[in-house]
Amino acid sequence: MFICACSDVGKVRNINQDSYYYSDDNKLPLFVVADGMGGHNAGEVASSLTIDTIKESYEREKESIIQGKLHIPRFINLTLAKANQRILKEAKNNQSCVGMGTTITLGIIYENELFIGHMGDSRAYLFSKQELYQLTQDHSLVAELVRNGSISSEEAVNHPQKNIITRALGTDIDIKVDIINRKLNDGDLIILCTDGLTNLVNDKKIKEVLNSRVELRQACCLLTDAANDMGGFDNTTVMIIRYVEKR
Repeated sequence: MFICACSDVGKVRNINQDSYYYSDDNKLPLFVVADGMGGHNAGEVASSLTIDTIKESYEREKESIIQGKLHIPRFINLTLAKANQRILKEAKNNQSCVGMGTTITLGIIYENELFIGHMGDSRAYLFSKQELYQLTQDHSLVAELVRNGSISSEEAVNHPQKNIITRALGTDIDIKVDIINRKLNDGDLIILCTDGLTNLVNDKKIKEVLNSRVELRQACCLLTDAANDMGGFDNTTVMIIRYVEKR
C-alpha cells in the first residue's frame, strides 16, 4: 500500500479550506478529502472538524472493524453523522461559522475491497488497467441537470450555478451518504480529489498523467499544477492510493 497527497491554495483564494487525512495501516487503510465551504474561514473549520471526527472514530473503532464486529458501511454512516452534528453545533455556538459545511469523500480498504463514503462534489476515481473510472456522482445542481438531460456536459462546464452543492455535511440535520463498494486488483490506483481539480482538469488529462508512469508523488503535484495552470480558481487537493495485493 502506498498513499501520497498534494494540497494547494491555488492562485485566487487566500486560505486553503480543503483538509485531508490518511492512515496507511496495511490492515485497514483509510483516506479522506474534505472541501470546506462558508464565509471567511468557516469552510476550513468545517473540513477540519470532519477530519478530526473521522480520525478519532477510526482510531477508536479500527479493531472492531478488523474483527468483523462493525461493518464498514455502518462505520462510515455513524462517523459522518457524528461529524455533521459537530459542524451544526459549532455553527450554532459561533456566529462566524453560521452556514458552513463541507464535502466529504472517504475511502477504506479491507482485504481486496474498497468502500467509499461520499457527499458533495469531491470525487473518487479508480484507475485500473490504464483506464479511469469515476466512482462517485457529484451532488451538485449542475450535475443533476446533466443527469436528467436538462443541460449537456459541455453546458455544465461554465454554468453560472456550478458551485451549488445539493448534499454536504453541515447543511441539514439528517444526512444521506452514498456508499460505493468495489473489488480491487493488484496495482489499482484510487484517486480522491476536490473540485479544484475536476472543475479545471478533465478526465482525459487525469488519465494521461496516471498513464505517464511518473512516480505517484509527482503525479499528485502534476495534477495540482495543471489546475493552477488553468487558472487555479480554487483550492486543489489530490490524493493517490496504490493498492498492493497481500501475498
